[in-house]
Amino acid sequence: MKYLARHNVRRLGVVGHRPLVFAHGYGCDQQVWRHVAPAFEPRHEVLLFDHVGAGGSDLTAYDRQRHATLEGHARDLIALCEEAGLQQPVLVAHSVSTMIGVVAAKLRPDLFSGLVLVAPNPCYIDQPGYTGGFQRQDVEELLDTLDSNFFAWARMMAPVIMGNPDRPELGDGLANSFCRTDPAIARHFGRVTFLADHRADLPLVRTPCLVMQCADDALAPLAVGDYLQRTLPDAELLRMKATGHCPHLSAPAETIAAIDGFVSRLARRAAA
Repeated sequence: MKYLARHNVRRLGVVGHRPLVFAHGYGCDQQVWRHVAPAFEPRHEVLLFDHVGAGGSDLTAYDRQRHATLEGHARDLIALCEEAGLQQPVLVAHSVSTMIGVVAAKLRPDLFSGLVLVAPNPCYIDQPGYTGGFQRQDVEELLDTLDSNFFAWARMMAPVIMGNPDRPELGDGLANSFCRTDPAIARHFGRVTFLADHRADLPLVRTPCLVMQCADDALAPLAVGDYLQRTLPDAELLRMKATGHCPHLSAPAETIAAIDGFVSRLARRAAA
C-alpha cells in the first residue's frame, strides 16, 4: 500500500459505488473538502488524499525532480487510483489539481469516467490570444515574495484568493492552511503551479469534463472558462453564483449540487 500510505488516503462511503476522488489545491490538504465530500458518502465511495508535500502525506517523498512538473503529481494520482483498485472514478479537483487531473487523463484516458474542474486555469500568464489573468512580471513578483517570506505571502494572498471580503473568516482559514505547509515545499510547488502551461494538453483529453467557474476569481478570469469550454473536446461550463477561488469552502451547497448533477448525467450517458 505504498501510495495509499504516502498520500494519507482515506476511503469513506460505500465501497465500489461510483468512486469520487477529491484533489485539493495549492497550499491546502484534503480537509478543504470537509463541507462537500460527506454529502456523497451515502451513495458513493469517497477517496480523499493529500498531494505529496501537503497535509499528512509523507513529506520525505517529495522529489524536486519528479515534482518539478505537474506530470509528477499526475503520475502519483494515477498510481494511488490504481493501488486503490478504483473503477472509473470521477475526479473532483480544485485549482492546480485540475491540471494535474488533465495530465493524468491524457496519460491514462481509460482511468476516469469524468473530471470536475473547480476554478481551473491551465496557464496563469497572459499569452497572445489567451488571457490567464497575470503578466509574467506579476507572477515573478508574487513568487519572489513567496520565496522571501512565505508566511507573509500566505497572510497577504489568502484573502485575495478566497475572495468574499465580507466573510474574513474564510480568508483567515485559508491562510492558516497555507501556513501549515512546509515552506520549502510550498516555495518549490508555487513555482511549478504558477509557471505551468498546460493549454496544449487540453485537446488531448477525451474524458467528459465539468468546468466550474466562479465570479470575481482572482486566479481564473471568466475568459479562462470560455477557453476551456472551447478547447476541451467534451466539456460543459458552469458559471457559479459563488465568488472567489474556493467555492467548496465559500458555497458548499452550490458546489455539491453541481457535482451531483454532473455525476448523474455521466451515469445516464453510460446507461444510454
